[in-house]
Amino acid sequence: MYKSTTRLKVRYAETDQMGIVHHSNYYVYFETAREDFIVGSGVSYKDIEDMGIMMPLVETQCRYIEGAKYADNLIIETSLEELSPIKVALQYDVIREKDGKLIASGKTLQAFVNKENFKILNIKKKNPELWSKLESLK
Repeated sequence: MYKSTTRLKVRYAETDQMGIVHHSNYYVYFETAREDFIVGSGVSYKDIEDMGIMMPLVETQCRYIEGAKYADNLIIETSLEELSPIKVALQYDVIREKDGKLIASGKTLQAFVNKENFKILNIKKKNPELWSKLESLK
């Protein structure tokens, strides 16, 4: 199974008054990791949008185990949980690099929709080449 690795350093602006990363920033981290993951198929988010396909989020989830702090180096490992012609679900593990500790985990679910009218579409039928590239991530 393909797994991508994204490395990020916590910026001061991402922390709250308690000195830990504000919970909302994990979703930004997931987005960065998701883009890196998709690139592993040989296509970028921009390429997919240029094909007339959008991938809006339908569900998100994050479990916070321990807070990341300013200047922590984080590793986000992203893997495919589910892929169908109409949706994709990804799993994220956020690991603090200095001690290898899992500090958060999350999931996102996205649908494939037509860019013009946001109707759900079957990418296996609409774009078999894209489907093949995404399937290579299994």
